[in-house]
Amino acid sequence: MDDINLLNTSKTTSVNAIDLKKHKSLRTKKKQTECEICERSFVTNSSLTKHKKTHTGDKPFHCEICGKPFAMSGTLTRHKRMHTAEKCYHCEICGNSYSKNIHLVVHKCSHTGEKPFHCEECGRSFVTNSSLTKHRKTHTGDKPFHCEICGKSFARNFRLVIHRRTHTGEKLFHCEICGMSFIENSSLIRHKRIHTGERPFHCEVCGKSFPQNAQLVTHIRVHTGEKPFRCEICEKSFITNSKLKVHLRFHTGEKLFRCDICGKGFVYHSKYAAHIGSHTGVKPFRCEICAKSFSDKTHLVVHKRTHTGEKPFHCEVCGKSFATNTHLVLHKKIHTREKVFICEKCGDSFNEKSNYVTHKRVHSGVKAFYCEICGKSFSSPYNVIVHTRSHTGERPYHCEICKKSFICKSHLNKHKQTHTGEKPFDDET
Repeated sequence: MDDINLLNTSKTTSVNAIDLKKHKSLRTKKKQTECEICERSFVTNSSLTKHKKTHTGDKPFHCEICGKPFAMSGTLTRHKRMHTAEKCYHCEICGNSYSKNIHLVVHKCSHTGEKPFHCEECGRSFVTNSSLTKHRKTHTGDKPFHCEICGKSFARNFRLVIHRRTHTGEKLFHCEICGMSFIENSSLIRHKRIHTGERPFHCEVCGKSFPQNAQLVTHIRVHTGEKPFRCEICEKSFITNSKLKVHLRFHTGEKLFRCDICGKGFVYHSKYAAHIGSHTGVKPFRCEICAKSFSDKTHLVVHKRTHTGEKPFHCEVCGKSFATNTHLVLHKKIHTREKVFICEKCGDSFNEKSNYVTHKRVHSGVKAFYCEICGKSFSSPYNVIVHTRSHTGERPYHCEICKKSFICKSHLNKHKQTHTGEKPFDDET
């Protein structure tokens, strides 16, 4: 009996020794098996065989629940956990659970802050070597993964996989709260924060919180003044690449957003949406202080400053402050005496395009703006606003001396002269 046990022990030791020897050989063996398509190298021939399926499109393993095919059995196993919600790997620090061990390993680095993989070109650090490898492609511009439908190229294969869903309409990730579906899981995670109000990314400078890390990265540039995206035409710089892309449309004249009702084109989607509201009358942005509504969110932001008194834009010449950057730009022309808009009929010049456009209607006689109450027409939308107050009784401009109210600012300014005795238009005697 002892001889049998000794034999079994000897066999086990022998097997373990063989496995260890094989494992060591895998760690030390050079990657000599190379893919002839993309030149990627692998330690074993079986790994190369699996890899080749990414080029051939061969996916012999199918999910019996949703029918999705996979190139490898292990990938199918992990996919099934999406349906079963099985999460076998648990973090002992915070209790979070994951369907893949690698996700748990990566998650633990969020507790330790460890990022052992460093890019030698820009110094940026990463939690995993695969993330570093993918990042390096941003320096080389290498995009080896191509969409066979539209030809778009990607640096990472998983981005191509996600992109293909835009063609197929496949949305695998569903919100259990509102039922919305998403192409990728990261989009679902970000969406859920709308319901939970979670803002896990905090600015160390001002304490402001954000639901997405990308928003925090962009926000930090407000403090640092960093504007890494530069226009090659006018050399103007921007905080985000998306703002640069929109800016380039001003040079190209491209207006992607066009009104189906009147045909007017817009560079910004927000301006297009606000314009549509002028046709439909829809004003979804409401001030919680005075209940006034706006068709454009930026108009609401500017309006709120009338309540708070905030004027974040300052003139470096005279120190005067303004609620909007547009008003600051126009104000600066007072110092430069710049009047870039000249009427070709009478020679009058203007430092604001809107005033120039309004002035031209004096010559043309066009009165394109109508009062909805009495039908009277006017040459500018501002005149309609002022006129409408004669119907509503609204007098938003108040004299701080006698408390008398007026429908427009110019009337208030004239009234103030009755208190000061100022007569700026008297002829010299």
